[in-house]
Amino acid sequence: MVTSKPSSRYGTLSGYLELATSLGLDPDALMRSVGLDPADLAVPDKWVPTARIARLLELSARAGGREDFGILLAEYRQPSTLGPLSLVLRSEPVLRSALDLLIRYEHSYNEAIRIRLSEGNGLAVIRLWFEMGEPVAARQGEELAVAALHKIISDFLGPTWRPLSVCFSHDSPAKLDTHIRVLGDRLRFGHDFTGLMLYARDLDAPNSAADPGGRLGKDEAQWALGAPRSLTAADRARDLVEVLLPNGRCSADEVARAMGVDRRTLHRHLARSGDTLSSIVDVSRAALAERYLANDRYRMTEISALLGFAAPSAFTRWFRARFGDSPSQWRARRNRFPVEPEPIAPPPPEV
Repeated sequence: MVTSKPSSRYGTLSGYLELATSLGLDPDALMRSVGLDPADLAVPDKWVPTARIARLLELSARAGGREDFGILLAEYRQPSTLGPLSLVLRSEPVLRSALDLLIRYEHSYNEAIRIRLSEGNGLAVIRLWFEMGEPVAARQGEELAVAALHKIISDFLGPTWRPLSVCFSHDSPAKLDTHIRVLGDRLRFGHDFTGLMLYARDLDAPNSAADPGGRLGKDEAQWALGAPRSLTAADRARDLVEVLLPNGRCSADEVARAMGVDRRTLHRHLARSGDTLSSIVDVSRAALAERYLANDRYRMTEISALLGFAAPSAFTRWFRARFGDSPSQWRARRNRFPVEPEPIAPPPPEV
């Protein structure tokens, strides 16, 4: 199955040249080895496959012997890294509205990242992960994203704010000095998810850095961003499918009931966007499979059950038909070093 590769702005690599050089690395050689042109760093709004950025970060961490490479890179990020969205975020009155924008405009800075906010029992949980559609190690990319999100919230709530915990699904690095300096000491590794936990009351805290006179700039930036991606019936159905899959109750009747419509109405709503419940289940399974396979703590039998398959063999057959590899081969390729190089595409011929 051929799909377009999710991409990110080159602005994601803001500060990469400076950091790599400071660590004695050759940024030009590293970037070219994964199909990136260093000259394009001067064009932060240019887009490139996210997988190439993830590979670059992993290679750089390995070459420099720095498991904290992603955290270090986050310290180089400027307020403008997210493009026009940066200005809009800084003008939001409370953290909740800023996070809502960050989630609704994911497509404006990184097509592979997924950020979700949930609340309960006085706590707020911000989960994030990547859906790249191919086996790519993303430890450094995840740590960069978490540190960047931590910085956005800190700028919003002030320097004294601390999260309840900073969570990573991967194992702890050998040294934690940089992680503690940047993120604090409330670190949890080998966790169920990657992201941040904070008090729900923090979501409605006022923006400590709000600029009352920045309305005009915000309006211009909002215009540059365009309309946010609207929530469709297919989006709502996918959220429900992800909840219903593990308990084996992911039927059209169950999804329709949860959406407050009958089965026929559900199919009619989905048809408007060219979707069917079967296609949504397939896409949801693909995204979840990628997320679970990225975490070595999940066994194949567990992943099969979480995706709603009756047996691991059925999961393997579906996965091979969808991705061309068995689940175990996918996981092995994701963790493999060195990564397979991607040559830079030649420029188009002059007309």
